[in-house]
Amino acid sequence: PQRELMGASSSILIEEEGKKPIDASDLETLEAAKAEVSKYRKALADYSSMNKEKKRTIIVLFGPPGSGKGTCAPTIVNGLGIPQLSTGDILRAAVAAGTEVGKKADAIMKSGGLVPDEIVVQIIKDRIRETDCTKGFLLDGFPRTLEQAKQLDAALITTGENVSMVLALQVPDEALEARITGRWVHKASGRSYHVVNKKPKSLPEGAEPSAENMFDDETGESLMQRKDDTKEALASRLKSYHDMTSPLLDYYAAVVKYIDANQPIDVIKPAISTAIQPYLL
Repeated sequence: PQRELMGASSSILIEEEGKKPIDASDLETLEAAKAEVSKYRKALADYSSMNKEKKRTIIVLFGPPGSGKGTCAPTIVNGLGIPQLSTGDILRAAVAAGTEVGKKADAIMKSGGLVPDEIVVQIIKDRIRETDCTKGFLLDGFPRTLEQAKQLDAALITTGENVSMVLALQVPDEALEARITGRWVHKASGRSYHVVNKKPKSLPEGAEPSAENMFDDETGESLMQRKDDTKEALASRLKSYHDMTSPLLDYYAAVVKYIDANQPIDVIKPAISTAIQPYLL
């Protein structure tokens, strides 16, 4: 065979017995084909990447009593399209459904005992397998202890998952005292009032709130303070919260995001939206 290499604009001739010489047009076709192959390979890689199973977004919400978890949670739930799971609700649902682990929990609670961590974690594992947790879930009220956090991680690691982020709402204790001890409720309806932020019409300006001047706006019935909303009860609750939560925040330090919740809600919500932005699907 004779090979002749010429300038870039010339043909490359490869003459072989019984075969047509390959000229520049053939090479252009070959290069085009190679480009198409590269394009399809890239498209296939992109498709495979897009269709890999995405890890779920798992968020834990921490906050002391009165920090506004109930007000803030919908921003996370609606923003990420994930359900809010509270330990109490999950336990009650498992008991009502009559699941094996629910029956165990029910028997313990009826006997006056505390449901052990192993059962609570198992109930949570069962709950997060449901279809509404496909994208992830928000845990509210769990874990409460370091041991619970470790058991939760052990459960998640079996599916190659972990807690994505811990959102910790921060409010000074003195501000929480003003929020909580000022709360009064209408027991029948659950309507809530506050001696500073949402006074009932019956409370005269400058008057000290009491059973004699705190009445529901709609029914005129007496309002009441919950036992947990007194100054003494709050001090105990806050001590318990700080004692339990401090080790948890250290444990989850790599994924903790602190939110200043001692601000108006229209400032807090955008801060939460910014925090969850990386997890938007």
